Amino acid sequence: MVKIRVAGIDIGSRTIKLVLLENGNLSDFQIIDTGHHPLARSRELLNGYRVDKIVATGYGRHSAKTHFAHTVVTEIKAHAFGAHFLFPKCRTIIDVGGQDSKAIRVEEDGQVEDFEMNDRCAAGTGRFLEVMAKTLSFKIEEFGDQALKAKHSVNISSTCTVFSESEVVSLIASGEDRRNIALGVHQAIVHRLAAMANKIGLKEDIVFAGGVAKNKCIASILERKMGAKLFIPKEPQIVGALGAALTAK
Repeated sequence: MVKIRVAGIDIGSRTIKLVLLENGNLSDFQIIDTGHHPLARSRELLNGYRVDKIVATGYGRHSAKTHFAHTVVTEIKAHAFGAHFLFPKCRTIIDVGGQDSKAIRVEEDGQVEDFEMNDRCAAGTGRFLEVMAKTLSFKIEEFGDQALKAKHSVNISSTCTVFSESEVVSLIASGEDRRNIALGVHQAIVHRLAAMANKIGLKEDIVFAGGVAKNKCIASILERKMGAKLFIPKEPQIVGALGAALTAK
């Protein structure tokens, strides 16, 4: 049997994800930081693999096509195909990455019906979480767990990252428990995500993807907010790269 290997590469603002498919089955994946030279980092990921076709998605997809990728696919389509492959009953995808967030509604066959995307404001993204975690002196890996330990939440009213940071600093100065503030930050993010998702009309099953899907607090609050179970991939960061690879078949 002839082996056909295809690669999907998702070049994001924070991380680069590579997925390898062999005869339509997932054979390998890797995730690395984007760094200051996305193309060089992408080539590092591809070194050692012999593939018949490479499809790029993400912010760096057009540069990738110029230098090494055979073709490109939009982030919206890539995430739709990837999520539908992992969860065939999926009808809605909420993807939260480092610098953007997306809500996508798909048809039964995984084709995109409608979507909303926030790529102009850090609020409701992984970057917002990173800024708030640093302000509260938490490691990003522990931020969600610490928020879940809060006795109550503190309302974060600002919708801008800069103003929210000032608001958090003021709350710290007033003596408020950091974990209570952290819970308020998480709730503020979910509020923005829910507002975006509601614009497209939610349909179950709902898949939660992207690096922020690893945050248990965000996932828990979002699930309650949606009133429906969230399906989270084992590795939620590779959904876009997987979708890109699927289009290469």
